[in-house]
Amino acid sequence: MTKEALLIFTKNPVPGKVKTRLAATVGNVVAFSVYKQLVKHTSVITSGLPVDKFVFYSDEVVQEDVWNKKHYLKQLQQGNNLGERMNNAFVSTFKKGVNKVVVIGTDCPGLDAVIIMNAFTYLDKYNVVIGPAADGGYYLLGMKQHHPQLFENIPWSTDIVFEETISKCVASQLDYWLLPVLNDIDKEKDLVHLKNVSL
Repeated sequence: MTKEALLIFTKNPVPGKVKTRLAATVGNVVAFSVYKQLVKHTSVITSGLPVDKFVFYSDEVVQEDVWNKKHYLKQLQQGNNLGERMNNAFVSTFKKGVNKVVVIGTDCPGLDAVIIMNAFTYLDKYNVVIGPAADGGYYLLGMKQHHPQLFENIPWSTDIVFEETISKCVASQLDYWLLPVLNDIDKEKDLVHLKNVSL
């Protein structure tokens, strides 16, 4: 049986340190509330998925929080930037004998269980699966073999992350499948998309 793993990258919930671009215009209190709402949404849609689930914390592993230990294995992100951290997470997960690995964040209110499971399904036919975000990044990346080049020399947190990732797939002759375009919540103008979240 194919062993599948979902990696969830999350920042430790510290007011003033999460959703900083959003906080710049709406303040830390509102930004922190939005962040907690998005994290809760992500836990709701993933807790019942029939795959191994790993939560990768930014600063420290927390045992008692929204990520129930019954459903999630907890680890710490390792690396100096997002690319290094994701690359190291893929490496460590593939070393566990996993055949398909998908990573998501906690910024996407439109993400649901069906889209995540579709990503695993498409990995049967494609080397890479990508969920493009409307802001030029991506909300999901999946692969069935480790491809470190997808994490190298990417200008993280810019509007060309997705474009650069696709270019690397093409250069490496990796075929890929694109999931629906969804919206991340990073700035005040993105808050309109929160209305789709029901908790």
